[in-house]
Order: sequence, then C-alpha cells, then structure tokens
Amino acid sequence: MKNYPFVDREICGYCGACISVCPSKAIELLDLYVRRDQSLCTGCLACVKVCPLGAMKLDAGLDDHPASSIKHRECDVLIIGGGPAGSLAAKAAAEQNVDVLMIEKRQEIGSPVRCAEGISKTALAEFMEIDPKWVSAELHGVRIHAPNGSFVTVDIPDAGLILERRIFDRELANRAAISGSEVWVKARAVDLIRDNGSIAGAMVRRPDGDYAVRAKVVIAADGVESRVGRWAGIDTTCKTIEVDTCAQYLMTGLPDRDSTYCDFYLGRQVAPRGYAWIFPKGNGSANVGLGIGGNIDTETAFDYLNRFVEKAVPGGSILSMVVGCVPVTGTLPGLVRDGFMIIGDAAHQNDPVSGGGIINAMIAGQIAGEVAGEAVRKGDISQAFLAQYEKQWHDQVGRTFSHLHKIREGILRFSDQALNDIARVLLKTNSGRHSLVDIFWTALKNNPRLLLELRHLIALGWARRSRNG
Repeated sequence: MKNYPFVDREICGYCGACISVCPSKAIELLDLYVRRDQSLCTGCLACVKVCPLGAMKLDAGLDDHPASSIKHRECDVLIIGGGPAGSLAAKAAAEQNVDVLMIEKRQEIGSPVRCAEGISKTALAEFMEIDPKWVSAELHGVRIHAPNGSFVTVDIPDAGLILERRIFDRELANRAAISGSEVWVKARAVDLIRDNGSIAGAMVRRPDGDYAVRAKVVIAADGVESRVGRWAGIDTTCKTIEVDTCAQYLMTGLPDRDSTYCDFYLGRQVAPRGYAWIFPKGNGSANVGLGIGGNIDTETAFDYLNRFVEKAVPGGSILSMVVGCVPVTGTLPGLVRDGFMIIGDAAHQNDPVSGGGIINAMIAGQIAGEVAGEAVRKGDISQAFLAQYEKQWHDQVGRTFSHLHKIREGILRFSDQALNDIARVLLKTNSGRHSLVDIFWTALKNNPRLLLELRHLIALGWARRSRNG
C-alpha cells in the first residue's frame, strides 16, 4: 500500500519546490498555501524529499505531538506579533535588561502589507530618525474631493510620509533585536500556558516543532484578528458596524500628479461610511484604496474599489492587492490581566476618524514594553501593576477616542449634497486652498453638534497633538 503525502500548512513556506518535482502535476500553489490533488497523486514522494521545511508529511496529525517532544524556552517577556506595536514593545522591554522573545506567525516580518502606509512625519520623528530607505514619498498637503468631483486643497508643510512598510517593519524588528530581544519568525502561538489560572506563557508552533515558552509577562500584538486576547479572556470580537472593511491596490503607470499631496474622496457612492484614498509612492505609483462600513452588505469593498479605480485612475496597472478590516470605535476595555497585556490593532487602538494605527501602535508598544520591563524587575506582574500601561495609554491617546468617534459619526451623517455644499463654500475663497480648521468650521455650520465634541478634544490637548502629528 502506497503512502500519500499531505501538506502541513502550519509549516509550509509556499516555496514551490514540491510542485517543481511532481511528475503528475498533483500539486499547485494557491497564493499562500499549497494544495494537493489526491486523485492525481501517484505516491512517488518526490515532494517529501525536496521540501526544505519538512511540510510534506506522511502521517496525518498536526496536533499529536507527544509531551516528550515539546521543546522548552523561558523568558521574562513574550511578545506575540512582530508588527510596529510588537517591535516597539520588544525594544522597550529589552532596553531594561530583561529577557525578551518576540514571535511572528508569518515567515517574513512586514509582509503582507495591510496598510495604506501613511504616517505623520512629526509623530514618527519622536520615535526615530527618518531614514530615506523606508520612505516612498514626503507629503506637504492633502486634497479632499467632494462627491461632485470638486476638491479643496489643504497645505500642510512636512505633513507626513508614505512608508515602505516591508522595509519599515523589518527595521523596527531589527532595532528590537539590536536592543537584545530574540526574534522568531514562522512561529505561531497556538495556546496560552496558565499556572493556577494566571497566564504564564504560550505554546508556540515552529517548523522544528512545538515549544512551551514560559514567560512572566505575555504581550499580545497579533493584530485585529487577535486570538491571543480571546484566550486571555478579553472579548476582541467586533460588531460589523464597529469596523471598516478595506481593499487596496498598489498601482503603477498612473497619470502625472503632484506626489507631495495625498487625495481623499468622500461620498456615499464612492465609499459608504468611509472614504477612498490615493497615497502617492513616487515614479507614477500609488496606493489606491478605500474603506467602507463593515455593515454595508449590498456590495463588497472590492466592488467599490474597482469602480473607483475605473473612474479615478483609469489605465494604471495593478502590482499587488491587500484587504483587511480596521476597528473604528475605540480601544477595548480592560487591556491587562495578571501577567498579560494587549496592544495595537489587537486592542483596537486605531484612530476612530481615519482608521490609522501605526503611530498609536508604536505608542502603545512603547508604553507596554516599558511597563513590562519594570514589572519583571520589581517582581510584580499583577494586573494592578500592569494597569499602568492602560492608564498611560488612556492619558496620552485613548481618552480622546470617544469624542473622535462621535465626530466621525457626525461627519458620516452628512449627505453627499451637504459635502458638495461645504466644498462649494470653501472654493469661493483662497482659490480653494484652506487649513483643516477652515474645513472643520465650515462643516460645523452644517452640524453644530460637532462643536461640543471639538471643545472636549481641545480641552484634552488633542488639537495641539494633531498639529504635531
């Protein structure tokens, strides 16, 4: 009786080696996983021999690792997720001379990109010196397009940057490693370890086997789809109305446009409960995408994106596509447990108005890493001690979210005609070039209730922080 292989997708690196040697064409590569057609397989096992990771297997159990085969690792701080939040946490903790391990479930940090890649230059400069190698474009303003096609220009010198996230994220992880953190890739957390009910580490699956990683503090930075938070007893589930669902193309061969300005497009026909964007990346390329309300079920974000592309940037070529969703209602309640913290997109720390999350993730990661390192050094990993992270996050950023969310909902109530009227008023003065304050005050005339939320934000110092990135 012949043995027939199967693909262990936990391990597969989707390199295609198995496909190249299969004589019966029984294997195909579908995006990020390999599929075998059992009806065509002859059982020659050539694929098993050439697989560099041992992902082509003859036995059928992924979860039957005997306890004796499990490897062990101990550390002070375990960070699950290698994005900006995780890397900043790893660096901050390692700088306090504690033993840090950061794991990333994908085989490459920074890939796939699930972001429009825009960021405030001033805010980023507070964390690190700007390096041209991970910058695609520098922005000095925005153009805001009304549903009728008219647009208002906002000049903001040194407003922001368009990143190369693959390079940027890898640089952040590199800085964490230089600071003393160990980094594992293609290492997925499959469960938490508990001692007497308290979180004490995680079970981690790597190509070379399963590891029981015991840690004094675990930090979940595993994205909006966070499973680790749920395992810790934190409800990370989003209602459909609490997220924007997004689709984006990286496009090239686009018509000449000023690459120092990004474009935002408003309107219920363009992106209901959201907006579309064109973020320039230089040399005729740009991130072209949009987000729509997660409760919009008449068409998908992909459908809206294709229609937007046909109208806004016809003739361009698509180099890549990314999709995802963004929480837009504010930070989760209860971000800590004994020996546990949750940060970044996993904690829903995205800006409720724009959906942006890079800087907020970095802020949260920095705070969490510092608190975790201090907790380990003082021997107090209780929820009460780790709550310093949640308090500092709230004081610095989180307390503005409820007001920002109300402003977002107020803006979303504007009809397309109201948006057109605002643009018409603004275009009558200053040749259509205005500050964000001009635009906001004009919008207030259409919805005075927004003034109350703006007053709250000013009292919290939000306006000053916004000007500074």
